Amino acid sequence: MAVYYSCKHCNVQIGKLDLHSVGSTDLGLNQLTDQEREEYLSYDDQGHMYVKSICEDCYEMLRRNPDFHALDSFIQ
Repeated sequence: MAVYYSCKHCNVQIGKLDLHSVGSTDLGLNQLTDQEREEYLSYDDQGHMYVKSICEDCYEMLRRNPDFHALDSFIQ
């Protein structure tokens, strides 16, 4: 199983973990609410996990432009 991390704003691939057996507790995903799990996690037919996160560039953009938090997407 692999865990793929990508930015929820610009879709850039942030990273990938190749893991054979890992639990949500190991990744800290057990701290997400059910709504957050539905929004940020997905799985494919091979059992790979896809995690929506935020890249450094988008984080910095949000830090400098706090009004962007109200937008669903600020990258066109």
